[in-house]
Amino acid sequence: MIKLHNYFRSSASFRVRIALQLKGLAYDYVPVHIARGDHKTAPYSQLSADQLVPLLETDDGQRFSQSMAIIEYLDELHPEPALLPRDAAARAHVRALAQSIACEIHPLNNLRVLKYLVRELKLSEEAKNDWYRHWVRDGLLAFERQLAASPEGRFCWGDTPTLADCCLVPQIFNARRFDSDLSGLPRTMAAYDACMELPAFQAAQPSQCPDAE
Repeated sequence: MIKLHNYFRSSASFRVRIALQLKGLAYDYVPVHIARGDHKTAPYSQLSADQLVPLLETDDGQRFSQSMAIIEYLDELHPEPALLPRDAAARAHVRALAQSIACEIHPLNNLRVLKYLVRELKLSEEAKNDWYRHWVRDGLLAFERQLAASPEGRFCWGDTPTLADCCLVPQIFNARRFDSDLSGLPRTMAAYDACMELPAFQAAQPSQCPDAE
């Protein structure tokens, strides 16, 4: 049995939960309350070198951090259903879509950045939220332009979910939590809606997690 150390509201954790559900892989859910700082203290801080979530532990004792690396590891180990296309060019396009969220939007808006804005830079709650909404909107407009240049399909790339969809859905969940402007994103929101029709995405959402608040 594999273990997933994660936090219900973490979008990076959410990505991995989606991948596990899509592949039908059972796992032990181990909550780590990052809002309380549990990731910085023992025992979790002794397990995770980067002291972030998620962390995947396998039954042979290996530990993997970083959601994108975890998902690609799972995809290589359990290749069906594939989360990356077999064609090299298509695979690169899907990775680019996924990284537009995981490497461009998310790092500017993750919890430690938002806390720093308030605690160290003394931004007001509204200024912090404006920061969040600005970078989400900017990033999703770029994502929409990428989708507009991509082949038509139900999901971000084609007619089956990919790594890009695993990244998109948690980002939209968080965008809605902060009342971000999601207008003018037809391909993006159509892909999101298609994902949320699938049981795997429903089962992975934060409200279904045992540590949901």
